Amino acid sequence: MSHTEVDLFVIGGGINGAGIARDAAGRGLKVVLCEKDDLAEGTSSRSGKLVHGGLRYLEYYEFRLVREALIEREVLMNAAPHIIWPLRFVLPHSPDDRPAWLVRLGLFLYDHLGGRKKLPGTRVLNLLRDPEGAPVLDRYTRGFEYSDCWVDDARLVILNAVDAAERGAVVLTRSPCTSARRENGGWTVTTTNTVTGETQTFRAKVLVNAAGPWVSDVVTRVAGSQSPRNVRLVKGSHIIVPKFWEGANAYLVQNHDKRVIFINPYEGDKALIGTTDISYEGRAEDVTCDEEEIAYLLAAVNRYFKEKLRREDVIESFSGVRPLFDDGQGNPSAVTRDYVFDLDETGNAPLLNVFGGKITTFRELAERGMHRLKKFFPAMGADWTHGAPLPGGEIENADYEAFRETIKARYPWMPRELRKHYGRLYGARIEQIVGDALGLDGLGRHFGGTLYEAEVRYLVAHEWAETAEDILWRRTKHRLHLSEPEQAAFAEWFAATQAKAA
Repeated sequence: MSHTEVDLFVIGGGINGAGIARDAAGRGLKVVLCEKDDLAEGTSSRSGKLVHGGLRYLEYYEFRLVREALIEREVLMNAAPHIIWPLRFVLPHSPDDRPAWLVRLGLFLYDHLGGRKKLPGTRVLNLLRDPEGAPVLDRYTRGFEYSDCWVDDARLVILNAVDAAERGAVVLTRSPCTSARRENGGWTVTTTNTVTGETQTFRAKVLVNAAGPWVSDVVTRVAGSQSPRNVRLVKGSHIIVPKFWEGANAYLVQNHDKRVIFINPYEGDKALIGTTDISYEGRAEDVTCDEEEIAYLLAAVNRYFKEKLRREDVIESFSGVRPLFDDGQGNPSAVTRDYVFDLDETGNAPLLNVFGGKITTFRELAERGMHRLKKFFPAMGADWTHGAPLPGGEIENADYEAFRETIKARYPWMPRELRKHYGRLYGARIEQIVGDALGLDGLGRHFGGTLYEAEVRYLVAHEWAETAEDILWRRTKHRLHLSEPEQAAFAEWFAATQAKAA
C-alpha cells in the first residue's frame, strides 16, 4: 500500500490541533492535520469567545494558570488584532455574594499578575452615577470595571490552520482518522473522507492526539493505546438575545450559586450570555442547550438588570463540551482549565495526548507540546510563534484603529458595515476578497446583509468551507443577520454551485 511520509500527524481540528500543526509546520516539520468534521465544529466554536486570564480561577488558587493566560492575552492581541480586541467588563457588586474586599483583591491580582501593558486597569464605579450603571437595578450601587479581550473563536482556529497550510502542512477536513497503528518505530495512519469516500494512508514518526472531547476515544479505539489520564466533559451553554444596553462594555454578574455569567455585546445589536457548567455524560456530538439552562441564564441576568429578558427574547442558543483535564474535583466549576500532556513512547512510536486547555493558552500549549517532542526532531526549528502575526494580523504596530482608516481610504465606495465586516474577519488580507472590484457590483451576487459572492468564493478556495453552514456560522456569523428566506436561498445557490464545481 502506498503512503505519504510525514514527521507529525495531528488528530483534531480544534484550537489545540490547529495551533500545534501551525507551530510544527513553522519549525520545518512535514505535518498533516485531520479533522473528522469541519474545522472548529466542536468545542472551539462554542466558547464564550473571550481571550482572558480567567478572573474566577483565582478563587481556586490557579495563580500560575491565570498569570500565563494574562501574558498570552497580550501576545494574541498583537498576533491577531483584527479578531481579538479589548473589552471592558462591568462587574456590579452584590453584597449577598462575594465580599467587596475579595473582589477588589482579585482584580488587583488580575491587573498585576501578567505584566499588563496594553490594557487599562481596574476602576471602581458608582453605578447610580456612572453611565455603565444605567441598565443595572438601583439596589446595586457599587461596581468594578476591568479589561479582558474578545475573540472570534472559530476564526482563530481557521487562521491557525491557514497559517499551517501556508507553511506546508496538509489540512484534511471531514476526514476522520479511521486507524492508527504502531509499526516499525512509527505510525501508519489512515483517514477516510466522509464526503468523497477517499482513503489516504500516511506514515508518521509522531502522532499527536488533540481531539478535545474525543481524546480518550482516539487513545483507546483508534490508536489502541492506554493513558492513565482522562478528560472530564463539562457542558457550557450560551444564549443570544437582542442587546439591551447602551455602550460597548460587557457585564459580568455573580449568581446565587457563586458562578459568574458573562453578558457580552455581540455582532453589533445582540448580546451573548453564558455560560453554564454542567457535568456531561453523553456523546459530545449530541450536546444541546436545554430549557433549564436557558432559564438559569435568563434568571441570572434578570437578577441584575432593569430590563427583564423573557424566553421569547432568545434568538439562538448553542452548547459546547469542554474537555477538561480530570483532576478529581467534584464541582464542575472547580475543575482546572489547565492542560496536561501524556507522552507514550511505546515501540519507539511516540503518541502525544493533549488533555484539557483553553483558547487563551493554545499558542503556549502548542509551543510546550513541541518542546516535549524535540528529542524526536532534534533538527527542527526554534520557537517562533510568540511574535508572529496570524493571517490578516499583519497590521502595522497591531493598531487596528489606524488600519480601519486605511480600509476606508482604499475602498471609499464600500459601505461602512461591509468595511467593518471585512476588516474584522480578514484584516490585512481584505484585498484577497475584494480583488480589483471598484464597486459593489464587482463583489458578485448579494445574498443579503453583508454577504457577497466574492467572500464565499474566498472561503471555499482558502478556508476549507464546504457547506452553507460552514460559511454562515463558523467562518462568519452571517446567519444572525440574514432572514430565513435569505439563508435558504443562499444554501440552495451554494449547493448548486458546489455540485457544478465537483
